[in-house]
Amino acid sequence: MLHNHNHATELDTGRSSYGRAFLVSIVLNIGFVAIEATYGILSNSVALIADAGHNLSDVLGLCVAWGATILVKRRPSARYTYGLRRSSILAALFNAVFLLIAVGAIAFEAVRRLGNPQPVGGGTVMAVAGVGIVVNGVAALLFAGGKGDINIRGAFLHMAADAAVSAGVVIAGLVILRTGWVWLDPVVSLVIVAVIVIGTWGLLRDSVSMSLDAVPAGITPGDVTAALSALPGVTVVHDLHIWPMSTTEVALTAHLVRPEGHPGDDFLHDASAMLEARFGIHHCTIQLETSLDEHCKQAPAHSV
Repeated sequence: MLHNHNHATELDTGRSSYGRAFLVSIVLNIGFVAIEATYGILSNSVALIADAGHNLSDVLGLCVAWGATILVKRRPSARYTYGLRRSSILAALFNAVFLLIAVGAIAFEAVRRLGNPQPVGGGTVMAVAGVGIVVNGVAALLFAGGKGDINIRGAFLHMAADAAVSAGVVIAGLVILRTGWVWLDPVVSLVIVAVIVIGTWGLLRDSVSMSLDAVPAGITPGDVTAALSALPGVTVVHDLHIWPMSTTEVALTAHLVRPEGHPGDDFLHDASAMLEARFGIHHCTIQLETSLDEHCKQAPAHSV
């Protein structure tokens, strides 16, 4: 039996390089939330207040995601034998759920205001939202290189969406200033909600799938089975399981039937290297068997 874990992987995923990005983004967004909420109240703009609420949820999300990038580097223990790698998946799931709850509150207020439009300071809305484009644009660039990790991808998508939303608020402020269409403010708020929901849905879907140990996107079990079956002397592959250990690491267990017997450690190490090179599977456990019979309780396809 081979148990292989590429220890370099846990240090080379680039997580540590995002500590500064998280810190800068959190500080920038906290400052902007304070400014946006203050001027949203002063200008009576539900769009600004809605966006401030959204940005506040992003601050919390960034804090959770940052905490997860620290926890995943904790060493395994007797109780947590995989360490705390799965915390990155839980963080992504938390961010997606929390964001959807936040936009629900925003949508409620926007619909209420739509039935009773209020005067809005269009110039103030434009100025504050313009600052938001810069703040969120800079924050998005800090996370632009980490799209392989859904935690980092979530941070990037949130910041990029915020920049786009702020641009929409600027346009709305200009139209309100020119036309006096105060009803446009809650309408823009609902558009913001739609943009956030669309951007968050993929994150929610992926994080739920990972939480349920689904095979990570980009890996087809049939291809993995075929690759293992093609190894010298292997006649049957069964009890194959592939699941995410974290948002960046994948684990695998499998039973290989090889009637000729154990070929030596080189065979197992080559299999491990192949799985990592072709499928990005860093942590694998392979059990060799000489026959497929009743002695292997995991032989039936439905067994777990």
